[in-house]
Amino acid sequence: MNYQVVIVEDNNATRKVLHDHVNKCEGFEVMASHSDFSSAMDALDKATPHVLLVDLDLPDGDGIDIISRESCRHPELSIMVISVFGDENHVVKAIQAGAQGYLLKDSDSVEIEESIRQLLDGGSPISPSIARHLIKRFQVSSEVESAGDDAIGLSEREKEVLVLASKGFSYTETATMLNLSVNTIASYTKRVYGKLAVNSRSEAVFEATRRGIMNKDHW
Repeated sequence: MNYQVVIVEDNNATRKVLHDHVNKCEGFEVMASHSDFSSAMDALDKATPHVLLVDLDLPDGDGIDIISRESCRHPELSIMVISVFGDENHVVKAIQAGAQGYLLKDSDSVEIEESIRQLLDGGSPISPSIARHLIKRFQVSSEVESAGDDAIGLSEREKEVLVLASKGFSYTETATMLNLSVNTIASYTKRVYGKLAVNSRSEAVFEATRRGIMNKDHW
């Protein structure tokens, strides 16, 4: 099965480059590419891809509105921004809207492929040059740290998924044990990563343990 990818990018040259990069990646296929907000929204009403690559500055709308709507309608959808904007305002708004990844347009084809695969695996790929904005914005104060998981706001289901991840269970195994779909487990995992401001399973377990959300009794 090929993962279906939709690209939303107004620059013709950039859109073609992204299209060619994705189609060359084994296991991926461009389902559609759009140059404006309106056509993208209309198409996404009719079909949902596995991955959405979206620019923010569109001629007739804001890519963040696409992200916000699609992340609410389809929590399992993997969304990554590819933009020239690397400032804190754009980065934070996109992540808050539901984007799980954020790459700058100077990223090469190898980075794009690896980032899409990481995204589908539950990670949150971001360009190193903009990581500092997320660190600055989401850095947890000592008061929040001492408040434990109530301050983080992990749901009971998110904590269950995190505990099973800490024990090394795969998405498929976790889905079977919790009687949920694999896509739902992936969605919960991405939410946990976002709330803990981490990018991998090991980081999530470490951070949850450090904050007192998990302890050795869970392992």
